[in-house]
Amino acid sequence: MSIHAASARVSADRAEELLAAVDPEFLDLLDRSVLTFPIGHPLLGMPLCRVVECGCVAYSTSGLCRNCEKRWKSADEDFEVFVAAPRPIRRRNGVEDCTVVGCSRPWVTRTQQLCSAHQYQRVKMDLDLPEFLRHPAVRPLPSFGTCEVAACDRQRSGKVSAYCLQHTQRRTRMIREGTFPGDEVFRRAMRAVNKFVDVNLRGLAPLVVAEVIYGLQERIRGGTKTPPWHLRPVCELARTRQVPTLDELDPASLCRRRQALLNALTTASRRLGMTPESERHKDVWDAAAFGRSGNLNFTGVRQPWLREAVKAAVCDELPRRRGVQARGQMQTHINAFVKLSDSLHLQRDDHGAHPALLERQDIVNFSNRLAFLAEQGEISTYTWIFVARAVRKWLSLMRSMGLTRSGQPLHGLPADFMLLTQDIPDEPEDSEAGKDLPDEVMRQLCAHLDVLEEKSSREVRVAVELLIDTGRRPFEICHLPYDCLPRDADGKPVLLYDNQKELRLRRRLPIPEATAGLIIAQQARVRARFPATALGRLVLLPSVVSNPEGTKAISDVLTQHRDWVAALPNVALTMTVQEEGKPVAKQLCFDKEKIFPYAYRHTYAQRHADVGVPVDVLRQLMDHRQLTTTQRYYRVGEQRRREAIDRVTAMQFDRHGNRIWRRAKALLDSEHARRAVGEVAAVRGVHRAVERRGRRSRLPRPLPLCGLRALPHRRVLPSRSGGLPRRSAAQSGTARRVQRRHLGQGRGDAVRRGNHSCTAAYPARPHRP
Repeated sequence: MSIHAASARVSADRAEELLAAVDPEFLDLLDRSVLTFPIGHPLLGMPLCRVVECGCVAYSTSGLCRNCEKRWKSADEDFEVFVAAPRPIRRRNGVEDCTVVGCSRPWVTRTQQLCSAHQYQRVKMDLDLPEFLRHPAVRPLPSFGTCEVAACDRQRSGKVSAYCLQHTQRRTRMIREGTFPGDEVFRRAMRAVNKFVDVNLRGLAPLVVAEVIYGLQERIRGGTKTPPWHLRPVCELARTRQVPTLDELDPASLCRRRQALLNALTTASRRLGMTPESERHKDVWDAAAFGRSGNLNFTGVRQPWLREAVKAAVCDELPRRRGVQARGQMQTHINAFVKLSDSLHLQRDDHGAHPALLERQDIVNFSNRLAFLAEQGEISTYTWIFVARAVRKWLSLMRSMGLTRSGQPLHGLPADFMLLTQDIPDEPEDSEAGKDLPDEVMRQLCAHLDVLEEKSSREVRVAVELLIDTGRRPFEICHLPYDCLPRDADGKPVLLYDNQKELRLRRRLPIPEATAGLIIAQQARVRARFPATALGRLVLLPSVVSNPEGTKAISDVLTQHRDWVAALPNVALTMTVQEEGKPVAKQLCFDKEKIFPYAYRHTYAQRHADVGVPVDVLRQLMDHRQLTTTQRYYRVGEQRRREAIDRVTAMQFDRHGNRIWRRAKALLDSEHARRAVGEVAAVRGVHRAVERRGRRSRLPRPLPLCGLRALPHRRVLPSRSGGLPRRSAAQSGTARRVQRRHLGQGRGDAVRRGNHSCTAAYPARPHRP
């Protein structure tokens, strides 16, 4: 069997498999050769123009077709009066059979409604149409056959022509223009003349027909509306290119919506029969096989052994990842190994093709390359740190999985091919400014919510208000169910949501009555919009497109929010800057790039932390598992730091029993910009260890005494004439230590203070500066 025949057999088997997965009820709505979209179908149908006797499709929200909408705008009359008036007679498209009973030939024009032979006979007999149809000499004529264009189902226009009248005229025009490709290509690739509700599948490959029908069914199941004027160009392009499958169709000539439709059709057909076992051997994984959305791309890893090891690590790690961001987290780890693969490819003579030849120097070169990319600005410092950590973690994971055994991808990989802890740079210190939004910015955002509703929809505005009030993640707010507002035992409102990131469902968050009122009003709007849908299937924020039953949540909040923020006026904040070493207050514009939906979550945490909410309570409100996660969402403000110092310092006393609050307060006023308590300069009685260390550094350096011999058991002091006075009761401990250091009796000498039993002579040690 030849390769072409084998490929055709595989395509035929795949087409049969796809058509077998189509429901018979769905096939009853459509015909395989021509897809006739039912006008009354909620997803496949389309509204007709409201003008009496029009019959065209209404593309606009006014319920009028394009021609009637132009007439209404130019006419000076009420809308209801305009709709009730019948549309004037216009030219109609389409070809039907001759009106002579039993005649199979097409009519020439709609006004004459006779084929060319009967029209000639009527003119010769000089009869009008009703008399001609009743005349006994009129006989039906047989058909000339079907048009030879593969996509056309019309009758030929005569004995000589092999095409219908429309394709005959088109062929003649192409010959005149010099663009006629030949009869063979013309018959195979030329499109048919379709009705507005039809999508012609004639002339397409069998596998393309199966992919279109099955993909259309899956879009219906997903609640996505597919009008015929979007599907028809995709089929016409596939017929023109004569592709055997939709995967080989280049969508560059299609618009964005039709490219999305083509991608949906190919994705649906590709996922039929897909399993994790069949997907893990590819270089591009469809994450739907693993219960995720999107794709996982391994093509950036150049070395085959490293690519297979990364695939095995992802397959092992993916089940332990939860939430909607699991696929993205895996792709970032894959991209970290892309950096390692690029380093091996650039810096080794064998391009890293042999794992047994790698060594520690390759890791050093990889670390140096990351530092170089960070210095050049191609990656950020945080990306540098993440890539180093991810490679170190997953190399250890691969070894623990046994991938270095014989027959495994990493067989022969040296043990020193591993990033050490010291190879990973330290994280930069967190700056004083956090991700929360200042009060002035929040006030301006709340004052322009009406603009957001005008630019997007009411659902987007409600989503942003809930993000501000509750501090939940954007995905959690967008997918709130309809019944998300229960009451606790005290009758207080509670928000019921799902923490998809940590896979913690049915979480409860106390909310104020104002936020509850916002949710209740939104519930009323949703119920009025979708009265026939069960409450358990509705969502609180339904999408305004492709959502006939109200079960599809909004998904464009991020885009609409970004456009709204870009259109807002600038916000001026009073900030203190340093000019010539002096603080100066200036009005600076706030960076709009810092205003994004997730910043409302940081603002929510900072707002609660500023009013003194304990961190364990804030952890529950943020629905975090660890306190350290919560602490990254807020900063300890200057006011709270000052209050903490005030409470502690108010209880401090000096050695005389006097409170030192006044001196400490004056010092804090001059040093209020310091971040931490330990950075405040110590006062007498507060940090005594610091005081002693500082006082000791100001004492004179002791002099070494050479030639000192045996000393008696008891301490010997020089006489009064020796230059040093005797010790008095009021003499300070510092002065006593100075005397002993001048005598060579400081700490560390051979002769210790107090009673000693040593009788040997020790030479004095030289002083260590």
